[in-house]
Formats: sequence, C-alpha cells, structure tokens
Amino acid sequence: MSDNASVVIFPAVFAHNKLDLLVSNIKKILEIQNQKFQKIRKDNSVIVVEANDPVFASSAINLLFGIERVAIAKQVKNEYDTIVSAITKIGSNLLLKGDRFYVKVEGQAKGYLPKDIEITATSSLIEKTIKLGAKPGTEDKYDKLLYTYLTKSNAYVCIFTDKGNGGIPNNSQKEKSVCCIYDELSAVSCLETIREGFDVKIIVCFRKESDLLNLVKIVNNLIPRMLKSKIELEFFQILINGTSAQNYLLLVETVTELILSIALLNKLKRVSLAVSPLVFPQFFIDRVTSRVYQKNIIPHIPLSGIDENILDCAKEIGLEKYLSRIERLGKMKFNSVIGSKNNAQKIAQQILKTKRVVTITVGPNNVHDILDGLESNH
Repeated sequence: MSDNASVVIFPAVFAHNKLDLLVSNIKKILEIQNQKFQKIRKDNSVIVVEANDPVFASSAINLLFGIERVAIAKQVKNEYDTIVSAITKIGSNLLLKGDRFYVKVEGQAKGYLPKDIEITATSSLIEKTIKLGAKPGTEDKYDKLLYTYLTKSNAYVCIFTDKGNGGIPNNSQKEKSVCCIYDELSAVSCLETIREGFDVKIIVCFRKESDLLNLVKIVNNLIPRMLKSKIELEFFQILINGTSAQNYLLLVETVTELILSIALLNKLKRVSLAVSPLVFPQFFIDRVTSRVYQKNIIPHIPLSGIDENILDCAKEIGLEKYLSRIERLGKMKFNSVIGSKNNAQKIAQQILKTKRVVTITVGPNNVHDILDGLESNH
C-alpha cells in the first residue's frame, strides 16, 4: 500500500444531489465498524476519507448505498508530469509478469486532455516494466485497470477499486417501511427497499425451526447495510404447509396481512411487498395492493422494475447457492382461482401469536446472537 493512501468514494448517478447525507452515512458506518479516520471531505464530485486503515475503511464504506464505486488511491496535484509519474510508479508496483494493463483517466483536465495522460503514462509503463513483459491492453480486455480521476486541484491515482451498490444513500426518503423475509425473493425485496432510500423494520417468517439458520444467515447479510448499531427483529412461525404455486400465493397474501398488522401497531404508513409482475400474475398484485390501501397503508413494490438483475441482487446478500430457488419461482404456473381473503386474514391472526422478539448489538457474532435470543424466547 502506498503511503498516504486515501479512500475515494464515487457517488452513484442518483446520489449527486445527496452528498451531504452520503458523507453523514460514511461517518456513521465507520463509527459502527470501529474504523478510525482523520477527515472526510468533498473534492468536487467525489468524497475523500483519510482513514487509519484504508483497506478496512473502504470495505465498511462499501456496505452503503448511493455509491458507484470505492477506491483506495494516492492523491497528487493535478499537474501533468506529477500525474504521469504517479501512475507509472503505482502501476509498476501493481503489475505482474505478463499482465495486460489499461490506463484510464477521467475528470477535469487543466491545459491538457485526459487522453494525453493515458498515452504518456502507457508509454512510460511499457518502458518501466519491460522486464516483466507487461503489455498495454484495451478498454475491453486487460488484467489490470490503472484508473485515475481528476478534480479541479487534485488527481486520485487508484491502487484498488471496487464496485459499489448503487441506489441512493441510506434513509434518503426519511420514511420507514415494514419488510418481511420468508424466502430468497423476499430478502432481495428488502435489500432493494434499503437501496431505494427507505429505513426498514424487518420481520422474519419461518415454517420450521430448521429453517431458521438459513433465514438468519440471510438477514445477517442485510444487517450491516441498515446503518444501525442495534437491531430489533421480530420472528413469526408461518402456519402454511405445501410448496405449490397456489400455496405460495396464500403465503404471500398471509404475509401481507401480517405486515399490515405490524405497520398499524407501530404507526408506520408503508409496507414493502415482495411481488413483481415478472413472477406474479397482475390480478394477484392488484389484490394484495388493494388490501394494503384498504388499511390506509401505502404499498411499496421494490421489485417492480428489475428483471434478471434480481439474481445479481441475490448474490450481494450471499444467496449464490440459492439462485435456483429464485429461478424456480419464475417457472411457477398460477391460476386465477385463489382462496378467500378471509382465509389469509385468519392465518395471519394465528401467526401473530407466535411472535418472538430479538434485539442485538451489531457485531461479528450476529448469527449466534440472534439464534441464542430466539432460543431464550422459545
């Protein structure tokens, strides 16, 4: 790692008008994760963090939403020769034998074009790494990307970059929504609710005690992204058996009744529904959203605008090995004959009686703490 490396945060497309909130969230996540820092500042359109440990700080920051990418970078003056020298020095330290590299420079150039630096730095690197046999690649084909971003006064030569989570900064909407996690699709729905700027109250529904471990592991991947040091979770046991398409509709409708009850009890005016026109028939979506409106609650459907990207979202929360379960939902065939609304309402009232509440301090042992809390409440 180069001396005086900083963490550089590139805001997502729809976060540029919310930079103050993003800065506040960065401070908060670093405090929650016990990462020390000296200063956080804005430099034109990027945010720069001077952290004691840039590696751990960048990992913590990249849990947040509203970020396009996070980089660990060396800051130098926005001067042509200085930038070329920095790219050459950092690049020659990063490249391995036979690597193909690509130099990319973007931002505000002063008296030159970014392309000029790309060409000069590429030539300098070829000369500097001749013994390694490193060669220039193309924008589409390379082993190492050597990225530099220019602001009005500074240049940030990146040592490491990582893709961000996109969306808008956590809690941008200043609204809270009730989310229920009962399977992989509902977990992705909760993730998208957070990505879209809502605070969330998470409840978890399980069928059997043996299902709890997997559900708690899924929830644990969401917890660090909620930007809280303490989390309260409510658990309910679902009294529905069977895995047919019609039973799945009954499950979703029952969960809708459950989160409506919880929203009313907590005086919240929004609930997130884990439904999408890509999976569910429109008549069913109309049915559950109408039921929400009947209770003077506002339904939020975070999955309405995503397609195959849903699988990428699932990977974000550690669901790689469960992707087939989400894909299976897309193969279900639903018919237009479903049970009475009263049936779902009655089941939901029974489920409410199974409530268990667990409160944890966010840390490395969340899964064990949650399971221990459930055991003591059983």
